[in-house]
Amino acid sequence: MKYNKLVRDKIPEYICKKGGNPITHIASDAEYWQKLKEKLVEEMEEFKKDENMEEIADLLEVIDAIADYKKFDRKEVESIKEKKATERGKFKDRIILDES
Repeated sequence: MKYNKLVRDKIPEYICKKGGNPITHIASDAEYWQKLKEKLVEEMEEFKKDENMEEIADLLEVIDAIADYKKFDRKEVESIKEKKATERGKFKDRIILDES
């Protein structure tokens, strides 16, 4: 079966243990960035179908990989998040904007 998608680091080993013969390659920077974005959409779609903690964990794993790849400072990201929360609020009050 053909996949052409980014997988977790231990997946080839897992496939071998199950008797399979995975064919893999290491992505270039450009391909890795593209595949990370595709994986983010894939994991988001999976969460939409199966709204559970495992799917949230998968989303967070991809977000962590994106942050690492882009060399985003986590403390700075958290600071931006908190600044936005202070200025604009969060999503806890369930407000839906119908018109503006």
